[in-house]
Amino acid sequence: MEIHHVPAFHTYDAIPPFIIAGIYILASSLLKEPSRRNFNAVMIGGAGAAYLSGGGLGPWEFAFTAVVTFCAYKGLQSYRFIGLGWLLHTGWDLLHHFYGNPIVPFAPLSSAGCAITDALIAIWFFADAPSVFDYFRKSTVST
Repeated sequence: MEIHHVPAFHTYDAIPPFIIAGIYILASSLLKEPSRRNFNAVMIGGAGAAYLSGGGLGPWEFAFTAVVTFCAYKGLQSYRFIGLGWLLHTGWDLLHHFYGNPIVPFAPLSSAGCAITDALIAIWFFADAPSVFDYFRKSTVST
């Protein structure tokens, strides 16, 4: 049985995933509805296939891709399914961090970082992916 080395993850390793999630949410907020929802459904569909080229979990990689593809399809009508897809990807990232290959082969902590980013993005989708810019416009108008 092959021993899998799990790289140590430190608190400061979580900073880039938070920044990446913030940038993703800001960039997505620039899109108007329904383009925002449709674009993000396509994004989770693509993310579901991220580990297909050597993720290390064998045929399970294909099964996972099929499940996330279903979430992407349903996500064309519902942010909840896009959020579910990102939560599933969070779990898949953690499996890769502990038992498989990292999402970026030359960055051993990339799957752990991706799990943080994906979880943060999922939270935004479960809140129906509101535009950050609309939020700030409303708060400046009311003051």
